[in-house]
Amino acid sequence: MSTYQSAVYEPVIGLEIHAQLQTNSKIFASDRVLFGQEANTLISPITLGHPGTLPHLNKKAVEFAIKMGIALGCEITRWQNFDRKNYFYPDLPKGYQITQDKTPICMGGSIQVHLAAGPKHLPFHHIHLEEDAGKSLHEGDNPFSFIDYNRAGTPLIEMVTEPAIHSAEEAFAMISEVRKLVRYLGICDGNMEEGSLRADVNISLRPIGSQTLGTKVEIKNMNSLRNIQRAIEYECRRQEAALLAGEELVQETRTFDAHTGKTASMRVKETMNDYRYFPEPDLAPLEISDKWIAEIKTNMPLLPWEQELQLINTYHLSAYDAHFLAETREMALYFVETTTHTKAYKSVANWLMGPVKSHLNDSGKTIEQFELAPETLAAIIELVEKGTITHNLAAQQLFPLCLQSPALAPSTLVEQQGWLVQSNTDELPAFVEAALAAYPEKVNEYRQGKKGLLALFIGEVMKRSKGTADPKRVNQLVAEALNKN
Repeated sequence: MSTYQSAVYEPVIGLEIHAQLQTNSKIFASDRVLFGQEANTLISPITLGHPGTLPHLNKKAVEFAIKMGIALGCEITRWQNFDRKNYFYPDLPKGYQITQDKTPICMGGSIQVHLAAGPKHLPFHHIHLEEDAGKSLHEGDNPFSFIDYNRAGTPLIEMVTEPAIHSAEEAFAMISEVRKLVRYLGICDGNMEEGSLRADVNISLRPIGSQTLGTKVEIKNMNSLRNIQRAIEYECRRQEAALLAGEELVQETRTFDAHTGKTASMRVKETMNDYRYFPEPDLAPLEISDKWIAEIKTNMPLLPWEQELQLINTYHLSAYDAHFLAETREMALYFVETTTHTKAYKSVANWLMGPVKSHLNDSGKTIEQFELAPETLAAIIELVEKGTITHNLAAQQLFPLCLQSPALAPSTLVEQQGWLVQSNTDELPAFVEAALAAYPEKVNEYRQGKKGLLALFIGEVMKRSKGTADPKRVNQLVAEALNKN
């Protein structure tokens, strides 16, 4: 995908990132929060806004929002109110949304992203708590829409950035880092396909060098990182073409069609006055104490960047290795657990980035679904470290066998297969002689200066020994045989 660049205009992008919080119940009712259930089975009179019902704030949702604010370096608002946002939501039965307008729970903060040009901190304006809406379902050519209220009332945090993003690359990186962070904190599963994490994207153009913001367009409910990039690229080009043609842009809400790669107008954007915010009369003000914030801080897990530093400082890994392993908290924890059974830290990292990663990719699994316990992987690594078997044999034959029989100790499988390295076997000279005899032309080429052919003969000997020969001993014997006159 080409990257939008212009000699005339600079994109200004703001994101509103919505994350569903992984609480057991909804933000103002005791209804369960579950994905994929039969429509309208996770509802109650409170969710449906029946007369006489009152909302009750979910304390865990507040805690999760504070965790995110602490992680991003936000200022936690000590005294908060909830507000009603009056707007026609066909999938919110109350006819309004309970949210936070004047007193969002978190203010400021930033997150570091990794770009091709290097790291960069991108700022947030605020984070507020609110309830999610339900879902409108459209089936084929049916002229009617169906409403599923199961999602209505699910706790959300909306993370609103400053208009300080200037490319699709930065937007992609920011949402990626937010997704990683909410997963580390355990407050959201970050599943964009299911809508657990999604974003509204605000895009405008301004002349390069200008500080005045242009007319912004909002693209709603984007739930794919790839499509967010595509939508930004298309919209920047569309707006530039309109401006160069002398057209006046209007502030509007647009939708993105993933099939055509284009945006289309939905409605003219509402102003803040259209929402008619006013304080929610059924919820008391919320006070956040210093003691509660301190307790939450104490129970925070290592954050992604802290996890990377631990891997570098404690286990002496490279920055590249640490960044890979810290991409998910589960992978980092698997590494740490494995190192309690072996001190070959670099080997553990290599196995996780090599054979284990390949297996997970091929099988469509995550590290949480990996068949081998950390101590089993450590046992394989120790067999190699002690010279009991070769690395190639471990990676190509023992590892697949362990996956098939995860309950069996790797050492047992090695003994059953007769793979113990034979460092002084009487057969090695015969294997070397046979390898040289199979390639007489290559022997001559080696003796004429093509020293890289040594690997060919070593490989032949290892094949004939079925991988049980000591590679160092093989290297020595092959080199001696080739260097004989």
